[in-house]
Amino acid sequence: MRKLGGVVIPMQINSPVSNKVSEFHEQVRVLVGNPWNDLHSLRPLPPFSVEVQEFLALVGKKLLQNPVVKEYPDVVTFGFFCRRANLNQIKMSYEGRLCGRVGRGITFHIAPGNVPINFAYSLVAGLLAGNVCVIKASSKDFVQIRLICNVIKEALVEVDVLAPYVHIVIYDRALQQATEYFSSICNVRIIWGGDRAIAAVREAAMQPRAFDIPFADRYSLAVFDAKAILELQDDSYRMAVLVQDFYNDTYLYDQNACTSPQLICWLGSETDIEAAQQLFWQNVYDNIKDRYHLAAVTAVDKLMAISRTAIAIKGAQVKRHIDNRIVCVHIPKLCRSLRKLRAPGGFFLEYHVKGLADLGMVLQEVVDESWQTMSCYGLEVRDLRLMLQESGLHGIDRITAVGHTADFALVWDGNDLIDMLSRVVTW
Repeated sequence: MRKLGGVVIPMQINSPVSNKVSEFHEQVRVLVGNPWNDLHSLRPLPPFSVEVQEFLALVGKKLLQNPVVKEYPDVVTFGFFCRRANLNQIKMSYEGRLCGRVGRGITFHIAPGNVPINFAYSLVAGLLAGNVCVIKASSKDFVQIRLICNVIKEALVEVDVLAPYVHIVIYDRALQQATEYFSSICNVRIIWGGDRAIAAVREAAMQPRAFDIPFADRYSLAVFDAKAILELQDDSYRMAVLVQDFYNDTYLYDQNACTSPQLICWLGSETDIEAAQQLFWQNVYDNIKDRYHLAAVTAVDKLMAISRTAIAIKGAQVKRHIDNRIVCVHIPKLCRSLRKLRAPGGFFLEYHVKGLADLGMVLQEVVDESWQTMSCYGLEVRDLRLMLQESGLHGIDRITAVGHTADFALVWDGNDLIDMLSRVVTW
């Protein structure tokens, strides 16, 4: 027996695979842990337990010390998120709210297939809330997944008391038996993915008191102040930082992440906007021309998106660039069908507006709950927040600076994951 967070935890031995599981378990690739063990014998932990923080800090330290990781900005960002100082700061933000809280039990996380790093953040949320975590990572061969899983296994050797709580698997999403099994044993199911993927997962039954936390398709935008962009004309360093930050928001994820801006709203006079666009996109192109490979299928997707936009919005106009790595379409108005006009790999709708007040009025007409992140450059976050509050929008849950749209937080899509993944004992 071992003690974890003041709770006695039974030592587990590898249990034989049941007949129910044996039908499909060989099609499930286990990267970390052993999800076939009796996970129900494990006790939930209090949120932000010392052992969980120790483990995560060790993961972050090992990642940041790995020279290979420097090639992957998303992994570096995850490593910084796991630093002890950051975890302490996050815990302090919950001061006075954790008394009587304990994890819900077993959490089953289904990560999206197109964002390699998502599975790791979902794991962090589940562990910090005090739960056993079974994570289905993307089945695509992302180097980032292998890097992080190798470090997690190393860290679990040193913080072995947490080993029974961490299980990471890969399997084809068509293997419904696996989804059904993990759904049947979990207390909470966290689903990251498109609307159709969520509907498919929900066909798998759960226990009566279990519930879903779905993170469905979302639509994001960026707001640029034209004058602020023009001020970078003679400042090559700050311009380089901006376009690299923009790359991290968009091309790094092939523009597939829900946080990646698909719409860019330019604020200012028409003269300033035109000059700012020319300056910005030229610098973006210089940054991506030797590092971003445009797949043939992505080029076709963008061509189809142009056609859809032309049909949906009268007066839409394609702006020509040096090649197809950047496709910008100016639209004279916003509409509720924008979400259906998206495409990956550098496809941007551009809309011009004079100022924030005008933008707020326009957004009132089109923003629904599917809109998620607003990134900005040259504007004050407090002004944007006030504009969103006064507009009374149904959507847009986050405001970030350019370059930080994918930064994870424990409040995501308006949901506090520590609150939702733990329960409170009242007296």
